[in-house]
Amino acid sequence: MRDILVAGNWKMNGSSTANAELVSGIIAGVPEGRGFSLLVCPPFPYLASVAAQAAGSAVSVGAQNVSEHQKGAFTGEVAPSMLSDVGCEYVIVGHSERRSLYGESSAQVAAKFQATQAAGMTPILCVGETLEEREAGTTEKVIDEQLDAVLDAAGVAAFGAAVIAYEPVWAIGTGVTATPEQAQDMHRHIRGRFEALNADIAASVQILYGGSMKGENAAGLLAKPDIDGGLIGGASLKAQDFLAIAQAAAQN
Repeated sequence: MRDILVAGNWKMNGSSTANAELVSGIIAGVPEGRGFSLLVCPPFPYLASVAAQAAGSAVSVGAQNVSEHQKGAFTGEVAPSMLSDVGCEYVIVGHSERRSLYGESSAQVAAKFQATQAAGMTPILCVGETLEEREAGTTEKVIDEQLDAVLDAAGVAAFGAAVIAYEPVWAIGTGVTATPEQAQDMHRHIRGRFEALNADIAASVQILYGGSMKGENAAGLLAKPDIDGGLIGGASLKAQDFLAIAQAAAQN
């Protein structure tokens, strides 16, 4: 059985005071149980302080983005080694907002994936389709192309040390959630891609659902055989909401 990962993407939210209170609340409320882990991904300025506060607890820390470059004249960018240096264990790469708002190509995402691994951290590779792509019936084609960019660059073996997050872009921040069946269909498709390449990787790779998971729907989503956790947005900003999902994971 694959462990469940509940990962909170704080996006551009937080302050020193609010973060300390949030992390304290999460650490104090981690439910009893095995087979699940918790991760929080604060904005860059707060990574070191959150990592220091979470050190020795059941909560890991990750970053929301990373440069594909290791060092150099790249003003405003953050190198993978810097993230590792301040205590990051995971990095989100290819989030739909990075692709759509900042024009990140699948080739650039693949480079960030490889740079993250080279620095000893675990990439969380985001893939997913827009509403227009779903309505056009190209969902699987879009996701396959996003996966293929990384597979071609890094190889299937790299996914032995990676996480995938399926993001139905039409269900992020809209209040609309894919049904557990819709989510499972896409997770099964993704895992099926890997089954054709490497059965061991297919069986072990964690695939998270990244489309408005919350306490009320977490149990139904996590009960599906190919859904191994969640990449949580809004519900990760309040300890009780994040812990409600953790509780569902602990009871799964």
